[in-house]
Amino acid sequence: MKKIYIVTGANGFLGNNIVRKLVKDKENEVRALVLPEDKINSLNGLDCKIYRGDVTKKETLSAIFETPENAELYVIHCAAIVYIKSKYNPKVYEVNVNGTKNIIERVLQKAAKLVYVSSVHAIPEKPHNEIITEVSKFEPARVEGQYAKTKAGIADYVLETVRKKNLNACIVHPSGIIGPYDFGNSHLTQLIIDFANGRLKACVRGGYDFVDVRDVADGVINACHRGKRGECYILSNRYVEIKELLDTVSEVRKTKKIKTVLPMWLAKLTAPLSEIYYSILRQPPLYTKYSLYTIGSNSNFSNEKAKKELEYRNRDLKETIQDTVIWLKENNRIR
Repeated sequence: MKKIYIVTGANGFLGNNIVRKLVKDKENEVRALVLPEDKINSLNGLDCKIYRGDVTKKETLSAIFETPENAELYVIHCAAIVYIKSKYNPKVYEVNVNGTKNIIERVLQKAAKLVYVSSVHAIPEKPHNEIITEVSKFEPARVEGQYAKTKAGIADYVLETVRKKNLNACIVHPSGIIGPYDFGNSHLTQLIIDFANGRLKACVRGGYDFVDVRDVADGVINACHRGKRGECYILSNRYVEIKELLDTVSEVRKTKKIKTVLPMWLAKLTAPLSEIYYSILRQPPLYTKYSLYTIGSNSNFSNEKAKKELEYRNRDLKETIQDTVIWLKENNRIR
């Protein structure tokens, strides 16, 4: 039976890595949904069919969901706005919540399998560095930041639809994604670029769970076939200090390690200025009030369930950084 994969947000950081892996199997038909005005250089040379559409506009989703009756259809919903700025942005809700509801409606109509890409930010933080595992109930009021609240709210809607309408869906929760093929410049990629190019002379104390985007892509694809209806899976790695991350960049590039580590109180004091500065540069801000909250929060995530049920695996951080640096150099993003 023919397998068709629809990937929303396919030209994004995680999306294009998923497509890269799916197209390696020539038996797969891969359909990539990208916004009408978006560049698709992240998908150049990949054997996938490009569809222009917008998850917030139902009428633009018809073509990509026109599939043969006898095909196995898997929908990987990556499209979302990852938002760490302080100012409220109504588009975040429109895309992350209403856009996902539109995708769910189409999945129900086609009796397809949905893998919804959420985030660990949708899961409430536990105190005292307690281990954080999957939950079966999501509450926006218990998480911090606009992005997290939208991801929690719609994750709960996914599970509710599983219960009430028998939606065939599971949810994956990646932690902080890092790695090659980031054509859109996430703030972690921007951090590596600024440090490698000598623009970053100090870092902030703190860290988070950082995971290779390719490991997450493997976990997402495995969830298509192994993920159980109504179940959630954390796709994390391990806690990494920001200094350890940058020191690894130094080791890979054989350059001097960063020496100055700023205390959190000073970073919080200057966060509003950082947002203004990077807004002028039209670049992702390296740190904001929300991102500083994140690197000071509990990120002691357990991925044991994903390892057991999805055959999820992690590679070494140095391999991730090495491949990222090579890719950034090849694309003239770092000197």
